[in-house]
Amino acid sequence: MASEKTSSPAESAELGRPSLLSRINKRLELSSLDAGRRSNADLDPVPPHRRTWRTHNFVMYWISDNFSPSGFRNAASLMLIGLSWKDSLVCITIAQFIIGCVIVLNGVVGSTYHINFSVQSRASFGYYFSYLMIIMRMIVGIFWYGIQAYTGAECVRSIIYAIWPSFHKVANTLPASANIDTQMMTAYTVYFIIILPVHFIPMRHLKWLFTIKSITTPIVGFAIMGWVIHKVGVSNTSLWTQKTTLHGSKLAWTFLSGLYANIGTWSTLAVNVPDFTRYAVDNKSAFITAFVLPATGCLITFFGVVTAAGSNILYGQVLWDPLLLIDNWTSPGGRAAAFFCAFFFLISQIGVNIAANSISAANDLNCLFPRYINIRRGQIIVAFIGSWALTPWNILTGAPAFISFMSGYSVWLGPIAGILLSDFYLVHKQKYDVWELYNKHGIYRYNKFGTNWRAFVAFFAGWVPLLPGFIPTVNSAITVSAGATHLYYLGYFYGTGAAALSYYLLCRFWPAQETMVERAVLPDMDVIQGHDGEYMEEGIEAALGEEYAVGKERRI
Repeated sequence: MASEKTSSPAESAELGRPSLLSRINKRLELSSLDAGRRSNADLDPVPPHRRTWRTHNFVMYWISDNFSPSGFRNAASLMLIGLSWKDSLVCITIAQFIIGCVIVLNGVVGSTYHINFSVQSRASFGYYFSYLMIIMRMIVGIFWYGIQAYTGAECVRSIIYAIWPSFHKVANTLPASANIDTQMMTAYTVYFIIILPVHFIPMRHLKWLFTIKSITTPIVGFAIMGWVIHKVGVSNTSLWTQKTTLHGSKLAWTFLSGLYANIGTWSTLAVNVPDFTRYAVDNKSAFITAFVLPATGCLITFFGVVTAAGSNILYGQVLWDPLLLIDNWTSPGGRAAAFFCAFFFLISQIGVNIAANSISAANDLNCLFPRYINIRRGQIIVAFIGSWALTPWNILTGAPAFISFMSGYSVWLGPIAGILLSDFYLVHKQKYDVWELYNKHGIYRYNKFGTNWRAFVAFFAGWVPLLPGFIPTVNSAITVSAGATHLYYLGYFYGTGAAALSYYLLCRFWPAQETMVERAVLPDMDVIQGHDGEYMEEGIEAALGEEYAVGKERRI
């Protein structure tokens, strides 16, 4: 009996059978991939039927973003360095108004062209140089995802304390070197299980989560503050009556330092806000940000000051963290109140982490690997890397210098924002050809290296002078001149302004004429008019021709 002949992999390939690797690759590839443009459905401009965010949705988003456990702690660092609670409120309000204006201006790009930051950056930095900006922004997003995940776990721990008080007595079985105990690890795992399914909600539907947050978390804030006032009153506490201990130039520079720190908190969103405004119904939907952001920031900071002042009388220590405050509510009624407060804080923390960190970093991964990663897959990757690979409990307990470094990351984000704004408003006069942004050989390539040298020079001009003042924040053993420190305190203003101005001047004297278009080419335009006066093919086919046709044929 003749034995059955087995085909080798090479023979299988010759016979037309795909290899195992090819089958896996085919399985992993996105069905919406357009290889010719290195894009997919999540990277393309948002189609009209998915633009569902209106003005009230953005109002709800910013309310929910500010009303969180971290919002209660806004004034803590400022009062510790000598500012009064009133000065702290003024500092935070001004900071959020300034960054709110930057967010509004940059958000117009998203609401006009319905593209995210990753695609937007190609217009100013060049097709390939923009990838460096994308990677920098992605690192920030993943890092803060992990840190915010730890805060979310603290909410879960407070919930467990409220339901099962005996959880306080759970023995720690982890070594001291782990930098986390059994209670917190349990809460952290539960938090991760809870948040994981939320990553599967499309961005256009997340507005409902923010709506719920914007209603529940302010109620919790008012309830906690009201309880404190009812219990003790706060009119005569030392914290409430604390005066500014600084005077003259020392007060001015300390105030500017606090201003810079609070602006830096939102500097990532100032860069990646098109990730959200691309879902806006119209251009004006997100304008309300400039008012809502400082108003809610001021209010939640006031809540924090009142709560901290009351905790000093009730428990003998200043508790800036509302979760630590409610952990002291041990009566049956108190535990029920603690449960609801912690539960709504958990919803708030999940929303903050998804919106501010997860989606942003996922958009970056989507741009870097459009063949395999869409926003949903990107969010899952970010969740596992940020939550488990970074081990945020080790960073929080054992790497204060690293936290200082990441907090000062606005040294680089400021110049990025400045270049983006200068390019859109001053250089290109708000006129882009949206489909050329997807063409690696198009007008926004600038040169064979895909780099706009003007943006390269302006970017370095924006952050290099700030470096001497930044270094001591990471390593306190290093001292620099007062001038370098003061310049660093002006970091966001200098970085954004210097980069924007130098970029504009370079483009003014050495313009990239090939990138200037007579009129904006928007994603909704049915046809594009050719220079000869006749209509060319529809939409993107007109912009990319054969290259698009190849990708289109591949998708079919």
